[in-house]
Amino acid sequence: MYKIIALFALALTMAGSTPWVPEQPNILFIMSDDHAQQAISSYGSTLIETPNIDRLAKEGALFENSFVTNSICAPSRAVLLTGKYSHINGVRDNRDTFDGSQPTFPKLLQQAGYHTAIVGKWHLKTAPTGFDYWNVLIGQGQYYNPRMIEMGDTVQYSGYATTVTTDIALKALKNRPKDKPFCLLYQHKAPHRNFMPEPQYFSAYSEEDIPLPPTFYDDYKGRPAAEEADMRVADMYMGFDMKLSPKDYEGYPEGSGGNADFDVSESWRNTIGGLNDKQRKEWDEFYGPVRREFREKQPRGKALTEWKFQRYIKDYLRCILSVDAQIGRVLNYLDESGLAENTIVVYTSDQGFYLGEHGWYDKRFMYEESLRTPLLVRFPKAIPAGSRIPQMALNLDLAPTLLAFAGAPIPEDMQGRSMKPLLENGKARGWRKALYYHYYEYPHGWHRVRPHYGIRTGRYKLIHFYNEPDYWELYDLEKDPNELNNLYEKPQYGKRIKKLKRQLEELRVQYGDEA
Repeated sequence: MYKIIALFALALTMAGSTPWVPEQPNILFIMSDDHAQQAISSYGSTLIETPNIDRLAKEGALFENSFVTNSICAPSRAVLLTGKYSHINGVRDNRDTFDGSQPTFPKLLQQAGYHTAIVGKWHLKTAPTGFDYWNVLIGQGQYYNPRMIEMGDTVQYSGYATTVTTDIALKALKNRPKDKPFCLLYQHKAPHRNFMPEPQYFSAYSEEDIPLPPTFYDDYKGRPAAEEADMRVADMYMGFDMKLSPKDYEGYPEGSGGNADFDVSESWRNTIGGLNDKQRKEWDEFYGPVRREFREKQPRGKALTEWKFQRYIKDYLRCILSVDAQIGRVLNYLDESGLAENTIVVYTSDQGFYLGEHGWYDKRFMYEESLRTPLLVRFPKAIPAGSRIPQMALNLDLAPTLLAFAGAPIPEDMQGRSMKPLLENGKARGWRKALYYHYYEYPHGWHRVRPHYGIRTGRYKLIHFYNEPDYWELYDLEKDPNELNNLYEKPQYGKRIKKLKRQLEELRVQYGDEA
């Protein structure tokens, strides 16, 4: 049926007309920023309850092994739009500008008769293309009173970014043309750094301590790039990240924060200065006692590091509580408007994130916490409720998957694969047994994570850090899921390494990343 629809839609497109084929589903694509699997209850999190996101797992499918091809914001977004690796779509790191003239899945859906829209975070420097309506945050965006660009015009909004983005998304849904299927990209800033919660969630977790991850005091033995990276919780900024004022931490270093050259004091002054009087009053009522307690206790050494962890992780989780609640508003609208049955809902993040594992925050590395990303998909007409899909999925696969469900042609040069068969019946002939990853941002940018590429199979991971000093890492994920023991120099793994290198080279050729 979908092939027939695709051919029909293509013929009409060539004739200059693209009416809605009734069988086409609506698409609601929800993406947050830096939302770790470890912070979603349907993924087994003990840190937080996310009942609205969990609805998608209960009523649809949860991918148990969902990964990204390049764990950093702008590149991940470009991969999602194009279905192509970073070296093909041109966005290798956050410095690069997205070429909006290239094919993307929203453009292809437009050609198939869809009304397309994007609201919230964009972060690709050029103006969005392929959308009938767009209203996006400027750059990373602000948590409070964000400025956004609506169809080329700058608009100042009042309120909390997660709620503002949802208000705009709901307005876009209500005002959409009713004679076409829609594809709405509804994309949150949260829980991106610097983790500024919404006032109604300030008190969450206040009366408890979050347990340290088992690897929090990792010594990085045998992993030079991990040791070199500047992304330890211990080194987070005292003001921008911990929400202290300079007087609160006199005598303390600011912290490198991933970029010691960044003027963080000015950034924090501008950020906190953007709150209106009511917001600032609520902010000070909560953070005032936190600051006062810090001045009284003056933690040092290990106590300071663990204090920073509690401040970081609690604010991060509080931001997610807002995201989950606002997603609930949109899911309820789909129910109330009769749209839920014929709407594909996707929830994902642009990558994973470290929640203190290895002593870190942020992402970038090919290690599991940042390589993995949540992926949940609900479509009552085709996806069995409560499905759990063990096969390896990539963010590369989302563009062809959505096109396949829409009955739209999938370009031959898209490098991902449609997950439609996996979603409908849990099987797909010849599905991947290994994935390829490549991270580029070094020495510019933040956090000093060396460029690397690698392969991950069901059990093993081989990583090549290819700058000087050139070296490799090998992990047995079955025996060492926390990736603490680099096995590359162990003679007994020689045959395994040889096989993995051969597979890795085959993937590099397959994806055209041989340079």
